[in-house]
Amino acid sequence: MSSLTTRAPAKINLTLHVLGRRPEDGYHVLESLVAFAGASDVLALAPGADLALAVTGPTAGPAGPTEDNLVLRAARHLAARLPGLRHGAFRLHKRLPVAAGIGGGSSDAAGALRLLARLNGLPVDDPAVIDAARATGADVPVCLEPRARMMRGAGEEVGGPLGLASLPAVLINPGVPVPTAPVFKALGLKVGDRLDGADHPAVAGGLDAGALLDLIAPARNDLEAPALTVAPVIGDALAALRAQGGCRLARMSGSGATVFALFADRHAAVRAARTLRAANPGWWVAATLLR
Repeated sequence: MSSLTTRAPAKINLTLHVLGRRPEDGYHVLESLVAFAGASDVLALAPGADLALAVTGPTAGPAGPTEDNLVLRAARHLAARLPGLRHGAFRLHKRLPVAAGIGGGSSDAAGALRLLARLNGLPVDDPAVIDAARATGADVPVCLEPRARMMRGAGEEVGGPLGLASLPAVLINPGVPVPTAPVFKALGLKVGDRLDGADHPAVAGGLDAGALLDLIAPARNDLEAPALTVAPVIGDALAALRAQGGCRLARMSGSGATVFALFADRHAAVRAARTLRAANPGWWVAATLLR
């Protein structure tokens, strides 16, 4: 069989409400509307006897040691649940920034599970695939089928696809890796604490772009303020986005440092990306559609 390939798109948290920390395990409880970008890594699987991974691409170096990569972790978790699982050699082309709040590693892991499911004739919602995703990382389950949906809890509760309209967007990563742990530490919640704030809006399926923007504008990312204390450059990137013509909403994704802006149309997003890239050559800037 020839190689199988899949895209591993950036995961964008359009909203991210932190509800508190669970007393039973200390995990932060979240409620988040997630969408996926056209910007992506690319993963291929050549079937074979030996499980292996090769990483290339502009962000391959920051991705860290190959043996600790989430692609291999996901494959090993699935193999442990399905004896005799067919696998092979993965090739990961890294284009997304690392430790960036856009779930790059989680999306790579989900891509590996999709390819292994395809190779072994399994549906992506097979219980073993879902269980392996949960064991690999909190953001992996929502990335298994990368379409806009709600995620809740510590990432284990994933809603159905919402069929939302595509949103023209610009993504910026200012080149500063931001590990998740220091941001949650700066949030300062103790085990059992609740975080006050308005409830997350109910998101109906099939909303057009204007209705969706109106709905999520009053929502928030509760990790944005603590992330600014860890990496103040996030504020510079947000200000740069808000200064662009046609920007409807600018917010941080995940725990940062990537930020995004939603635009009135694709042309405005492309113009803004061109302007921002020229003014900030050290930043990663991408015009894209979120779905």
